[in-house]
Amino acid sequence: MGIMKFFRTWTLPISMLTGAAVYMVFASTSFLNPLKPFMYNIIDVMTPLLIFTMLFLTFCRVSAKELHIVRWHVVLLVLQIAGCIAGYFIFLPISKVIAQSVMVCIICPTATAAAVITGKLGGSVPNLTTYTLLSNLMASIAVPVIFPLVEPHEGIGFFGAFTVILRKVFSLLICPFILACVIREYFKDIHRLLVRFTDLPFYLWAVSLAIVTGQTVKSLVHSGDHVLIEIGVAAGALLACLIQFWAGRRIGRKYNDTISAGQALGQKNTVLAIWMAYTYLNPLSSVGPGSYVLWQNIINSLQLWRKQKKEQERKG
Repeated sequence: MGIMKFFRTWTLPISMLTGAAVYMVFASTSFLNPLKPFMYNIIDVMTPLLIFTMLFLTFCRVSAKELHIVRWHVVLLVLQIAGCIAGYFIFLPISKVIAQSVMVCIICPTATAAAVITGKLGGSVPNLTTYTLLSNLMASIAVPVIFPLVEPHEGIGFFGAFTVILRKVFSLLICPFILACVIREYFKDIHRLLVRFTDLPFYLWAVSLAIVTGQTVKSLVHSGDHVLIEIGVAAGALLACLIQFWAGRRIGRKYNDTISAGQALGQKNTVLAIWMAYTYLNPLSSVGPGSYVLWQNIINSLQLWRKQKKEQERKG
C-alpha cells in the first residue's frame, strides 16, 4: 500500500524520468539498431491508442444529465481560439518554434485529470467535465485548420494536411466520447464493468507520459538548435501557463465559478499536446507542453497547499 501511495504521489517525475532514461539507454545501445525503426513505429501507434483508451474510460464515467453549458464555457472557448492565434503571432518574430510551442499550449484541451484537482479545491466537477468535452470538440475542429497553416508539410497542400489531421484528431478526441455514449446507452453491463476500473485511466496516463517524454528527449538530442531556443520554449510555456490560469480564474469569478474556470483553462492534457506538437509541428516545439507539465503541477500543488493551510487555520 505504501508503494502504491508513493507512486501516485510522484507519478509525474517517475513517468518523465522513466521515459527519458529508457530512450537514452535505447538510443545508445548499438546492437538494437536493426530493431529501432520497428520499435519507433510501435511507439507511434501506441501513443494515440493509449490516449484514446484513457479518454474513453474517462467519458464512460460522465453522465449526460450532469452536463450543462454555462456562460463561462463559451467565453473560455473563444479565448482559447483567440489566444492560440495571438500567442503564435506575438512570439513569431522571436522564434517560430517558440510561437508553435505557445500555440499548442493554448489550443490543447483541458486535462481529464483536471476534474480531480477541481474537486479537491472545491470547484464544480460537472462544469469542469462539460468544458473538458467542449474543449476536446473545439480542438478537433481548430487543430486541423490552424496547424497546416503554421507548419506546411512538404508535398501536401493545405486541404490535404487539413484532411489528414482532421481524421486523426477527430478519431482521437471525439470518437472516444461517441463510443462511451453508445456503451452507456446500449451495453449497460459492459458500462458497469468499465466504470469499476477507476484507476486505469490514471495508469494509462502515466504510461503515455513516459512515452511522449521519451519522444521529447529524442527531439532535443537530435535538434541542432541553440540551447537558448529550448530555454525560450520552456519560458514561453511558463508564460502561457500563468496567463491561462489567471485568465480562467478572472473570468470564472464573474460567474461565481473561479476554481472550475481556472482549472479548465489552465490545466491541459499535456500528453495530447506533446503528441500533437511532435507529430504535426516542429518536433522541438514539444518541449513547450513537456515543460508545461511541470509548470501546471507546481501551480496545482501551490493551490492545494493554500487550501489546506486555510482549512487548518479555520480549525485552529
